[in-house]
Amino acid sequence: MPHEPPVDLDYEATLAACAAGDRQAMRRLYEHEGARLLGVALRIVRQRALAEDIVHDACLNIWTRAASFDAQRGSARGWIYSVVRNLALNAVRDAGRHADVDDDTTQALQDAQAALAHREVAEAFELNASLGRLQHCLEALDPARRYCVLHAYVDGCSHGEIAERLGAPLGTVKAWIRRSLTSLRECMA
Repeated sequence: MPHEPPVDLDYEATLAACAAGDRQAMRRLYEHEGARLLGVALRIVRQRALAEDIVHDACLNIWTRAASFDAQRGSARGWIYSVVRNLALNAVRDAGRHADVDDDTTQALQDAQAALAHREVAEAFELNASLGRLQHCLEALDPARRYCVLHAYVDGCSHGEIAERLGAPLGTVKAWIRRSLTSLRECMA
């Protein structure tokens, strides 16, 4: 049986409640988004223990900085995910700073980081424009296939983990994901 997505959360109201000191608001946010936030961190740092630490630190940052959220600059959910993403990227960068590299390698890394930062800003604007279409396209998928895609690309699950969660054969899960991605590409085009 597919895992049902949690009930919607009013992210702006939740951040406002956190800023006002409402601990239950932070708890609801963590219960609603914790697994997906861990998936984001895990995809970046590739170490579960480090990803868990990052999510913990992100929750503390969200709690202490909730009042700094500005709805004029973006969505509340996007802001929450950016806190996790930035901490994860900082962890990767910090780990990379411990290696001795020559000047050419340093310059290449800095150039790659600058290109990545530019691409990320462009992607953020593009993402906001396409999220509505993506939601529509995801809703058009059969629920089991939609959950496969969400487990893979939001929760960061492997095909084997998804097959186990859904009680479906591994080959079926792989086929569902492949066909669903094709359907999503066609729908988004």
